[in-house]
Amino acid sequence: LLWPDFTASWPLLEPPDAAIQGPEQTFSPWHLPLVNTLILVGSSITLTVAHEGLKEGRRDTARHWLTLTVLLGLCFIAIQGIEYREAYVHYGITRQAGIYGATFSLLTGFHGAHVIVGTLILIAILARVRRGHFSEDQHFGFEAAAWYWHFVDVVWIGLFTFVYVF
Repeated sequence: LLWPDFTASWPLLEPPDAAIQGPEQTFSPWHLPLVNTLILVGSSITLTVAHEGLKEGRRDTARHWLTLTVLLGLCFIAIQGIEYREAYVHYGITRQAGIYGATFSLLTGFHGAHVIVGTLILIAILARVRRGHFSEDQHFGFEAAAWYWHFVDVVWIGLFTFVYVF
């Protein structure tokens, strides 16, 4: 065996290769990660309310709730940035910090990029709602954006479970 004393565990805080320094510790899932989870789940709810308002012809309702959804998306991005700073400064979680650091950075980074794209899409949809581009029956662009956003939310629940809780 390459590393006879190696014990497989997750998260791997002490890589078997002495040349690689693992992170000092992991995040508690019950602080910033939980807040971000609640924000994204809440944003799915606000987006659903906006969609229902649009389907019922209540454009003001759709606009208000969609604005709230965009704000929640921006909050998620901001909190993710704070978390990345804490990961780097206080926990030693970097891409070079063994498999846990690389996995954390890759998974949360790709997800964060998708949230940024989703937020930009929702901002574009909000502009279209304000201009009256959608009707009760003709709003596929809104629905496609909502599908994307809900998918990103569901993926986050998996990431929250895999990266933070276990």
